[in-house]
Amino acid sequence: MTIIQARKSCCAPARSTHSDPPTTAEVVKSAALRVAPDAIVISGAKALVGTRTPEIPEDGEDPVRETRVKSFRIGATTVTNAQFSEFIDATGYVTEAERFGWSFVFWAQVPDSVGATQGVAEVEWWRRVDGANWRDINGPGTKAQAWHEDHPVVQISWNDAQAYAQWVGGRLPSEAEWELAARGGKGDVKFPWGNQEPNDTDFQPCNIWQGRFPEVNTAKDGFITTAPARHYEPNGFGLYNVVGNVWEWTAEPYRIKSLKKHVRQRLAGMKGYKLSKGGSFLCHQSYCFRYRIAARSGTSPDSATTHQGFRVVWPS
Repeated sequence: MTIIQARKSCCAPARSTHSDPPTTAEVVKSAALRVAPDAIVISGAKALVGTRTPEIPEDGEDPVRETRVKSFRIGATTVTNAQFSEFIDATGYVTEAERFGWSFVFWAQVPDSVGATQGVAEVEWWRRVDGANWRDINGPGTKAQAWHEDHPVVQISWNDAQAYAQWVGGRLPSEAEWELAARGGKGDVKFPWGNQEPNDTDFQPCNIWQGRFPEVNTAKDGFITTAPARHYEPNGFGLYNVVGNVWEWTAEPYRIKSLKKHVRQRLAGMKGYKLSKGGSFLCHQSYCFRYRIAARSGTSPDSATTHQGFRVVWPS
């Protein structure tokens, strides 16, 4: 077993070499306003961004601030495999994982048929798997077991998400838009449903890890990997799975205002990284307590994993 010295953030590995974004000529030519039928209208309002009670201050979770946001529409769910398939069929777009010929897969989902894989230094549970992409999520021949039309599309880079959003006449949300929609009208709360913490025993309102990360996932919430995009109770605005399940790309760069030297040093190696929100099925309070609304993570725009997805916003 060999280890990749890849640049990474806490929650997602990033490629150590980058490529130019894929060509989007066909995407541009066939772009049109294709608003998701279940898109939710979010009225213009003062949006809270951040929190007064940060859990990981060095991620830039605080201070809480207010910013005015104009009305917009946002997908009730993250983009699904079925929706992304329509995009691929219409445009012939090739994702970055396909262009690179490999992507990152969580160790427990790597099939035995793949053989030996490379791990990422310091987070060896992330494995480089040749042939992993949005169709064969966990590697060659895994579509039949791991791919479901109603689940979030994963193995999607920021550049891929941008291309899809352009094709449907939308864009990725800003952090303020995402947090306004995720809060569901509840204000400065930790989670879309309020402040009650999910646990490993009797309260699982979202799809995260239960057990001892990264060795044991009891799947008390019913899922080892992704859940259907429309699952669990929606928030007050009607959005599903805004925390847990899959990380969601935003339109913004990953930035943190900090005077701490070690934070600045970490950010120096993350130039060009993009901001993700919401956490994923691999989050647990003991390791990655980032399935909170104010939580933040960043990775390189050409990286893709089995827990990275996105949702789209459109003009209202």
